[in-house]
Amino acid sequence: MDTTLTVVLGIVGMLLPLVVGRLVWKRFDGWFGRNDEAYMDSLEYFLKKIGFTILVAFILLWICMTLVFSGNGS
Repeated sequence: MDTTLTVVLGIVGMLLPLVVGRLVWKRFDGWFGRNDEAYMDSLEYFLKKIGFTILVAFILLWICMTLVFSGNGS
């Protein structure tokens, strides 16, 4: 693969998890909030929210980097 294409895809592969992580963070309340303000203000809920967001972003980053660098090993 061309070096320029690898760099461009690598940059896109690093920015995509940030965008998706932000969308997950914004929509998490609608998915798992239970319409309960007391629950949504708890530490337990915050830790679930941040953990799920980091998990989704990391998995997407791993997949993107695997796809970008899959043909450049040997």
